[in-house]
Amino acid sequence: MTEELKGPERVTFSRGYGVCIMGIDGTWRRDCMLNAISDNDAILTVEGSIQGLNLKEFFLLLSSTGLAYRRCELVRVNGAEINVQFLLGKHKKKGPGASSNQDALMQG
Repeated sequence: MTEELKGPERVTFSRGYGVCIMGIDGTWRRDCMLNAISDNDAILTVEGSIQGLNLKEFFLLLSSTGLAYRRCELVRVNGAEINVQFLLGKHKKKGPGASSNQDALMQG
C-alpha cells in the first residue's frame, strides 16, 4: 500500500494534554486528558463521572479560549477512558463555494 492510501496517523501524547468536553447546549463540562488524536477521532481520559451526560453529540475543547474545538460523538467507554469520533458537519447544508468545516478548524 502506498503512503497516499494509508489512513490518518494518530498522534499519541505520553503525558496527555489538558482539554475539556462540553455539552452542545453548554449545560455540562468535564476536564479531560487527551491521550491520542487523529484527523477522525481521539482517545480521552475523563476526570469525574460521565454518567447521565448526553454524549451523543458534544464538543471537545482543545484550547482554553474555546477557539479550537471539534464536534464529537461517543464511540466507546472503557472505565475513565473514552474514544470519540469527530463529526464533520454532515448535518449542515453546504452551499456552493462553502469551505469545509474541517479545513476551517485545522487552520484555527
